[in-house]
Amino acid sequence: MYKSYSMELAGRTLTVDINRVAKQANGAALMHYGDTTVLSTATASKEPREGIDFFPLSVEYEEKMYAVGKIPGGFNKREGKASEHAILTSRVIDRPMRPLFPKDYRNDVTLVNMVMSVDPQCNPEIPAMLGSSIATCISDIPFDGPCATTQVGLINGEYIINPTMAQKDVSDLQLTVASTREKVIMIEAGAKEVPEDKMIEAIYKAHEVNQEIIKFIDKIVEECGKPKHSYESCAVPEELFAAIKEIVPPEEMEVAVFSDDKQTREENIRQVTEKLKEAFADNEEWLAVLGEAVYQYQKKTVRKMILKDHKRPDGRAITQIRPLAAETDIIPRVHGSAMFTRGQTQICTITTLAPLAEAQRLDGLDEFETTKRYMHHYNFPSYSVGETKPSRGPGRREIGHGALAERALVPVLPSEEEFPYAIRTVSETFESNGSTSQASICASTMSLMAAGVPIKKPVAGISCGLVTGETDDDYIVLTDIQGLEDFFGDMDFKVAGTHDGITAIQMDIKIHGLTRPIVEEAIKRTKEAREYILTEVMEKCIAAPRTTVGEYAPKIIQIQIDPQKIGDVVGQRGKTINTIIERTGVKIDITDEGAVSICGVDQKSMDEAANMVKIIATDFEAGQIFTGKVVSIKEFGAFIEFAPGKEGMVHISKICKERINRVEDVLTLGDKVKVVCLGKDKMGRISFSMKDVPEEA
Repeated sequence: MYKSYSMELAGRTLTVDINRVAKQANGAALMHYGDTTVLSTATASKEPREGIDFFPLSVEYEEKMYAVGKIPGGFNKREGKASEHAILTSRVIDRPMRPLFPKDYRNDVTLVNMVMSVDPQCNPEIPAMLGSSIATCISDIPFDGPCATTQVGLINGEYIINPTMAQKDVSDLQLTVASTREKVIMIEAGAKEVPEDKMIEAIYKAHEVNQEIIKFIDKIVEECGKPKHSYESCAVPEELFAAIKEIVPPEEMEVAVFSDDKQTREENIRQVTEKLKEAFADNEEWLAVLGEAVYQYQKKTVRKMILKDHKRPDGRAITQIRPLAAETDIIPRVHGSAMFTRGQTQICTITTLAPLAEAQRLDGLDEFETTKRYMHHYNFPSYSVGETKPSRGPGRREIGHGALAERALVPVLPSEEEFPYAIRTVSETFESNGSTSQASICASTMSLMAAGVPIKKPVAGISCGLVTGETDDDYIVLTDIQGLEDFFGDMDFKVAGTHDGITAIQMDIKIHGLTRPIVEEAIKRTKEAREYILTEVMEKCIAAPRTTVGEYAPKIIQIQIDPQKIGDVVGQRGKTINTIIERTGVKIDITDEGAVSICGVDQKSMDEAANMVKIIATDFEAGQIFTGKVVSIKEFGAFIEFAPGKEGMVHISKICKERINRVEDVLTLGDKVKVVCLGKDKMGRISFSMKDVPEEA
């Protein structure tokens, strides 16, 4: 027999079935939210993984196309690699849960969420996030949960809890907040310039809902939870720390880490490690964990320097940003380029413009998201951190950073009607020492402006860090964290936005949550830093978008035709439109509403194509004047082509003012002539005349 538990969540029923399926997993929960069904499982290996110094957690979010009644597209009719949306959802599940596992736990843990049906009123991300928490809490896997997750939308000034797919499509805010019993543990947001105070209010509305969900999970765990299993701790022995401090006193370690140059600091630590290896050469057990011990020694030293002495490793003040630089047009011939440098973090973003037909097609579970017109891709090569490894395509981190920058910039992009282009920005990491994702937002803003994309406002991003002490009141927030402060600190709080509001947030932490004063201070600090970067650096480099796209970018003409004339422009089996494309060398896209986009590099060819489309889509009326080419000569007259598929006939009597015996005496095939439409003749046919063309024409 299985047990079923239900609660009302945002006006819909959430039901959890325990011990109904997947009983061989350490923990499993079959989640129902409306008609959305997700199976969440948690499984751990029996033994720790050998030779690692991290907790091996993997989180999967599997989108099954049968969940929305689809067969996967393409030749292979089964689900392939995870979609970008699935990867991003996996990351949102991973980030709040990872800090709640023991730091010295080395057993492999896998959390799998399989989406089996989707109700458009109930987003599957919600039951997946909650299901992972429930499955882990009721399992025997050590876990300091539960945690709960809620999404918030903002429509017409009203907050919407767990918005539907349709509501998300029109919402000014897409916020996801995860909480433990007392604190917020994860924030992810995309927003249309939402003010800081409204964002904080939304975060804590979600936090309140999370507390109700945690009470619900507590009841399930109380009745169905298994005792947590014991495990082999991989903690560094205290006697090793004591021995290290004898050889390398804290003052010496402070000198080693106190540098604003990453390479210098790493060389100092290398020398410290070599010294310790020589000292412990006869103790294999200590040598096996020496790397982790040195790492933790650095961490304690840096945290003590920051928290007690207010000293940062590179000597900056707590609120000080590293040296900044910005420039545009550093890459020739591309459509737009810009480089943004913050200390030892350097990003170059290149913009590419293309017709709307080049927009990305999406084949997923969301019926409201089928194409993506703006694409941001982020690359992180090994040379950017002085390492060597082969490139194997983007990992989850790169995909996540690209999506964050994309989310930050979408609210300021012009509409398709204002700027009928598909847009791709690629951020190349040249050098990395902390918060490259936020540097990529700054570089992308300037690159878009340099490419002539009329964005509404510039967007900048910055990251804040955190070091905490023994109590909730003992903490310090750091503006613009570098890599070392990220590794050894407790938080990476990234915020992007304009002068007027927030467009994106991503918060990762390594502790069991943040108090409200910390969240408020971090948001306040990022606003101050963002304003400075925008005003003092980016706007001084490029103040406004360029008024035209670059020399090498495609140009686009947009015209509107009667939707009923689309068939005439396309022609039978595409013959007419393909003829226009062959003659002019342009690209043509037509929407169902009759919006025609003509794309090319040569303005003359584009104008010619636009004229052809207008002629084809226009009904002949008396008095209209056309220029056309003689394509056929008969005894009674000549046929003139004005555009592919659009012809008219000039009777022999209408060619010249004087009488002629043969059409060939005046016209030959290929001649370009000007004619005037005379309207319908007695037979109801449209007729044209060369001799009646007004002299001024």
